[in-house]
Amino acid sequence: MRHRRKGRVLGRSPSHRAALLRNLASSLFLTYRDATLDDNPPAVQGRVVTTHVKAKEVRSLVEKCITLARKAYHAEGAADEFGTGADRNTAEWRTWRNSPNWKKWAVAMAPAVAARRRLLRMLGDKRAVRVLCAVVAPKFLDHNGGYTRILRLARPRLGDAGARAVLELVGKHDRTKSRKGQAPAIADEPATAGKGKN
Repeated sequence: MRHRRKGRVLGRSPSHRAALLRNLASSLFLTYRDATLDDNPPAVQGRVVTTHVKAKEVRSLVEKCITLARKAYHAEGAADEFGTGADRNTAEWRTWRNSPNWKKWAVAMAPAVAARRRLLRMLGDKRAVRVLCAVVAPKFLDHNGGYTRILRLARPRLGDAGARAVLELVGKHDRTKSRKGQAPAIADEPATAGKGKN
């Protein structure tokens, strides 16, 4: 019996299942990487195809990661007012490093560093964390949750006929309503329109 056991087993041991979910979430974020030098670039950014059950299971991990990355982005923005644009180990950087502004910057930057470390524990991939904090998080600054959608595919997977689905980040491929069926507006209507003849 699985009383109060949360999550799906997916036919794997706990460590294997955790690795599977980490890799799936990382691969979703890595679709936004710079793939100019990549042998196998992603077909569509922000989208992975997997089984429907795996997509439902990894969705919560992806949404937690994006929420943490948003917090890190806000903390980095707050720390920018105390930072410097000088290159490391230059004379200007050394004077800033010994100034009180550096301490203020370090205090403001601490939540961002903690969030990045936690993301690294959750995803296990430094490149995925960098892409998540630099590219994905700014896209969702005005969202409060609901960063992903799952779309079932009609064709099952070859071999075992498993139900497939697309896990994608919202915002890129959103549908918009068209207003094709509206009646045209009449600019100048005569004053006698609508009155019957006596």
